[in-house]
Amino acid sequence: MSTTDTAPESTRTPAGKGERLADWGDSRLGLYNFKFLIRKVFPDHWSFMFGEVALYSFILLLLTGVYLTFFFDPSMAETVYHGPHAPLQGQTMSQAYASTLEISFEVRGGLLIRQLHHWSALLMIGALCLHLLRHFLTGSFRRPREANWLIGFILLVLVTLEGFFGYSLPDDLLSGTGLRIAEGITLAIPLVGTYAQMFFFGGEFPGTDVIPRLYSFHILLLPGLIVALLTVHLILVFYHKHTQFRGPGRTEKNVVGQPLMPHYTAKAGGFFFLVTGVIAILAAVAQINAVWVYGPYRPDQISQGSQPDWYMGFLEGALRAFPSWQFTIPGGYTINMGVLVPGVILPTVMMIVIAGWPFLEAWVTGDKREHHLLDRPRDHPTRTAFGISFVSLYLVLFFGGANDVLAERFHLSMNAITWCVRIGVFLVPALTYVITRRLCLAMQLRDRDKLLHGRETGKIKRLPHGEFVEGHERLTRSQEFTLLDRHAYKPLPAPETEDESGIPNPRNRSERIRYRLSRWLYGNQVAKPTRAQMREAIEHFDHAEHPPAVNGHGPAEGEEPDTLVKHDQQVR
Repeated sequence: MSTTDTAPESTRTPAGKGERLADWGDSRLGLYNFKFLIRKVFPDHWSFMFGEVALYSFILLLLTGVYLTFFFDPSMAETVYHGPHAPLQGQTMSQAYASTLEISFEVRGGLLIRQLHHWSALLMIGALCLHLLRHFLTGSFRRPREANWLIGFILLVLVTLEGFFGYSLPDDLLSGTGLRIAEGITLAIPLVGTYAQMFFFGGEFPGTDVIPRLYSFHILLLPGLIVALLTVHLILVFYHKHTQFRGPGRTEKNVVGQPLMPHYTAKAGGFFFLVTGVIAILAAVAQINAVWVYGPYRPDQISQGSQPDWYMGFLEGALRAFPSWQFTIPGGYTINMGVLVPGVILPTVMMIVIAGWPFLEAWVTGDKREHHLLDRPRDHPTRTAFGISFVSLYLVLFFGGANDVLAERFHLSMNAITWCVRIGVFLVPALTYVITRRLCLAMQLRDRDKLLHGRETGKIKRLPHGEFVEGHERLTRSQEFTLLDRHAYKPLPAPETEDESGIPNPRNRSERIRYRLSRWLYGNQVAKPTRAQMREAIEHFDHAEHPPAVNGHGPAEGEEPDTLVKHDQQVR
């Protein structure tokens, strides 16, 4: 007689279709080895949604882009238009422009898909900018996420180029003006500019090869790079685990939030449909890039009030604001600084600053620890002020790119607006930096005051001698923990110029630079309350909540004990 733990066949519950499908996949792919991903925890905070908006917009871009490739003809061969749009009847244009008109007026749903594609691109770049700014202000770029910061920055650059190339494909008068500006910037690069221009355009501008080449970049090379980098970016996010804001129960070694299945998956799925719906509404009711209004591109024409998409506005503003300045070097070679500085040097410097900030901060502080808890922007005033001043510089240049439109709409002098932009490039970021840093320090002082004196209750009390005061009460334990858990940043000590034997320090210059930068980053911070100060504050709160009895009795109705009166006066 044999024994077995297996239940008889007649008593077994038959496996469902889902279980059989899972078993089939596990036998071939080892799916059950990834069960740990189901319990992957995601923290919950509204600022994390920017990355999701960018991801969902990219999915829409891929779907709508595939649809548009079925009808778009990336050819610069000339044709005569005989379509349904009467104002362009009989005009000579490129096949690219004619196919764009066909998509807009003759393909069922073509105009809606075009505008879905365009709005998705604009929203994706905007979400990426806010996502990058959120990481910068909270310090999530620190070890071990420096590589992921660089990947995210490269993604922003690639998506911006992808948007510009796609914006240029219709070969209309507006996008052709943008290509003309790109050609001028390329020619301004010393030594290699003319070679790069001839290679890119396939000859003298506009040539006959630029649209097919842009099309290859737009649908093959750049999307492939973006998908590859995005995949690596998400893998690193999973590997390093998510960052989270400080709070009770949150440490550098855990993540407090909701698991991937089913909570986060359900929320992410709903949010995807919400983002899709918003973009669909924009595409349906807000017209954008109406190429039939501009007409086909002609090198001898330009539309009044021409404006690029918003993400290129800062470059347009820099070109318009910089004065016409050029000189000739020996050999008859002309250096056009009026285009080289605003079109090449300024964007390059801005990109170097953004990409290199994590490494600069790590070098200045010498901090080699892993960071999984985020800073509140107020807790790092200098970094926050620098980031916001950088944004203000971008906005000044952005509005400078619309100087002609602003002059027309508000009946102002365009020259006056241009001079305001030139002055604002230096003045506005400086003022923004000072004001933002002061606001961060003021909020630090406010947090310290709430810890030591409690929050305002809005309840007015009348003291025995007739004075009216507002009552304060202690913060909750979780609020106190959050405010006290911030890291106390301190500048590095001043380096020694000589050692004990009188030998000069060979690294004195680099250490002096680090010292000055650390004073700039971490100097003049508001210190957290000490243990003694917090203990004294808690004793005051406990004394106020449980006042001592007077002659064996509590205070009479309408009266306040002397100790509570003194405490309220101290609070004031």
